[in-house]
Amino acid sequence: MKFEKVLAERKDKVIYKDGDRCIKVFDENYRKSDVLNEALNQSRVEETGLKMPKILEVTKIEGKWAIVSDYIEGKTLAQLMAENPDKLDEYLELFVNVQLDILGRKSPLLNKLWDKMKRKIDETDLDATTRYELQTRLSGMHKHHKVCHGDFNPSNIIVTEDGTPYVIDWSHATQGNASADAARTYLIFVLEGKEDVAKKYLHLFSQKADIPVQLVQEWMPIVAASQSVKGKPEEKELLTSWASVISYE
Repeated sequence: MKFEKVLAERKDKVIYKDGDRCIKVFDENYRKSDVLNEALNQSRVEETGLKMPKILEVTKIEGKWAIVSDYIEGKTLAQLMAENPDKLDEYLELFVNVQLDILGRKSPLLNKLWDKMKRKIDETDLDATTRYELQTRLSGMHKHHKVCHGDFNPSNIIVTEDGTPYVIDWSHATQGNASADAARTYLIFVLEGKEDVAKKYLHLFSQKADIPVQLVQEWMPIVAASQSVKGKPEEKELLTSWASVISYE
């Protein structure tokens, strides 16, 4: 494969730039169903009119599955935050505004967040009592139908030169509860060691969305359990402690 530039490397995929196209190439052992599901998720969200790269094709390159989409020129919001720490509040404002725009959309054919969380809880290695408590908590949550990104963090927003934000990486998209998506974002900041940013984000989200912080906190044990399924040793202690509490503080 001879592409113009490597944009990012992950455990099971490499993302390339090739002219005005972005090419995500998956490892040979990546399941075809997961590749097609990611492409389907992104295609369904595209139909909502959000600012995001458009899928151009799903293909195979040297025997590996690949998703080809528009290349968006710009810097990630994470890069901008690192380069301009004095503008953190301004960038967080943009960040939350973009998330609320997403949550304001509907895509009735997306998988349901509630079903995904139920399955993930069952896949954890938590004890039966904790799994029961989490499933009981989940069953009591309101089943909303908002578009949820599922991995909403500053690395997944590209800001163009004119300041337009585009959201990438829709592999975890579902329809569900806004508070669950916010809880997931809060958790990402904490796992990156950015507790202060996490707190700022949570209070800004609560204020702008007019959602009590307590409703987001109610989802935190559930999203922690879901994240634990990834089996990252460095995250295990924190995620287990979060998932094991009945009332998150």
